[in-house]
Amino acid sequence: MKIPLIELPIRTRDGIFLAHYSEKGLAGLDFPTKQNGRAARQRASANIRLWHGVTTAALKKILAGGKPKAFPPLDLAGTEFQKSVWSALRKISLGKTRSYGEIARAIGRPKAVRAVGGACGANPVPVLVPCHRVLAANKKLGGFSGGLDWKRSLLAREGIRF
Repeated sequence: MKIPLIELPIRTRDGIFLAHYSEKGLAGLDFPTKQNGRAARQRASANIRLWHGVTTAALKKILAGGKPKAFPPLDLAGTEFQKSVWSALRKISLGKTRSYGEIARAIGRPKAVRAVGGACGANPVPVLVPCHRVLAANKKLGGFSGGLDWKRSLLAREGIRF
């Protein structure tokens, strides 16, 4: 039986994000929607409350164009391939970008460029796992689960021009 996730809102200048926690860590992060504003604060364990504080601080720092001091533990559900892509994304420095092909080569799967794109789109924790820093080979935006307006905005906040 799957244990339900604890959902807690994160209020930012950009709207209310919704963080999803398991007993192992942050499992998901949703971009602001009208429904997020209606999310009730749920009872959470001491660990989850601590992680939520770290998540909130990290998210707000990134949204301000900075580098967070800490990240919460992550509990990302996905295939081994997806997890290898997400791990590679976390190595992209603030203010830098990589192409889908560069990520494919970094994980030892140089022909899996399209699959890397799919893994980026399936990233359950966008912003904190910076899939917005991945561009198409010709430095074009490519796709983004939060929408291209969010991708442009996040890149601009980091000083990235494309």
